[in-house]
Amino acid sequence: MEDNFSELALNAKKASKQIAVLSSEVKNLALLNIAKNIEANKAKIFEANKADSDSAKVLVEKGEITQSTFNRLKLDENKMRDMIQGVNDIARLEDPVGKVLLKRELDEGLVLTKISCPIGVLGIIFEARPDVISQVSALAIKSSNAVILKGGKESVNTNKAIMAVIKEALDNTENFPKNVLNQVFTRDDVAEMLKQDKYIDLIIPRGGNKLVKFIKENTKIPVLGHADGICHIYIDEFADIEKAKKIVIDAKTQYPSACNSVETVLVSSKIDDSEFRSALESAGIEIILTPESWHKEYGENKLSYKRVDSIEEAIEHINNFSSGHTESIVTENYEHAKLFMNSVDSAGVYHNVSTRFADGFRYGFGAEVGISTNKTHARGPVGLEGLTIYKYTIEGNGQIVKDYAEGLKSFHHKDIK
Repeated sequence: MEDNFSELALNAKKASKQIAVLSSEVKNLALLNIAKNIEANKAKIFEANKADSDSAKVLVEKGEITQSTFNRLKLDENKMRDMIQGVNDIARLEDPVGKVLLKRELDEGLVLTKISCPIGVLGIIFEARPDVISQVSALAIKSSNAVILKGGKESVNTNKAIMAVIKEALDNTENFPKNVLNQVFTRDDVAEMLKQDKYIDLIIPRGGNKLVKFIKENTKIPVLGHADGICHIYIDEFADIEKAKKIVIDAKTQYPSACNSVETVLVSSKIDDSEFRSALESAGIEIILTPESWHKEYGENKLSYKRVDSIEEAIEHINNFSSGHTESIVTENYEHAKLFMNSVDSAGVYHNVSTRFADGFRYGFGAEVGISTNKTHARGPVGLEGLTIYKYTIEGNGQIVKDYAEGLKSFHHKDIK
């Protein structure tokens, strides 16, 4: 197993060097071919997903997976449409590789350039959601990265079907390198993936707290992602209550299983909240009032509810209990909105909108490999830009440091537009 995985990782590393210099034209053609092939093979993918869904129902009944995991697993026409549109959208986006981020003349004839480049090999470990396969594959291709994907056992048939369709499209794309996209299936594969710090440059987990914690504790490879999606909405004393009802109901009920669904609502004690609470309950939301719930990610139509005496108390509560994912304030007071957005330390901080907007597709990134709550490299929905890093190049004509160290020459550091 170890030798097999090392060979797979080595081949992915070699492929990452080939795709790093692939033209935008070939990458875009590959993506358009993938979108067409998914469209042409929808029936096959739905059939595989039905097999997974039927098996997953039994796992839900046994308590081996949650209802929210089952919800994420199931593909429907809407999700399929979004998968295809996401791949097409990524093809239309600007190539993130080879962009000049800075150009500076250090001295006459000595030019420093900062250029965007791919990260290399990405290891993606995810649970349930089979649409991750198309999203990650498309983003990896466009950003010139190779990828090794490990999905959950509950979606294995769907994952295999989607990857087969994608690989068929790539095989029919002239000059596209082999081994850019790789798929593994077992727990042993995860253990082996986490050892491959020689070949894998970044691990991105998409799943629950337990999965992310395990990965962070068992690898030397940098990890990008989020463990929890404990998102908050604060209903300020200056809120428009009708607006607040709409926003909170959307943020909780539109897709309760999502990591950007609201889990805690804080309400100013200066307003009468009876009508607001009644609207939430009428929408089928169960309100939990116990302090133990502040750390809770429900993934269903439940939310924690707390009255606060001031915006400062709301901000303090959020910064203490949030997972750093996404928070929102509902208010008509600009100064309060500004204070909240400047003071809350999360990847996404919103004013008068649902937390459900925290999504790479909705941000116009085409898709995302996940939401990062990290505070280095990439934060929030990670799209193309988050899958690139940069390198520095210097072009000169025989210059040496000794001349500058001894004062024979000096730097003038002029930025070139």
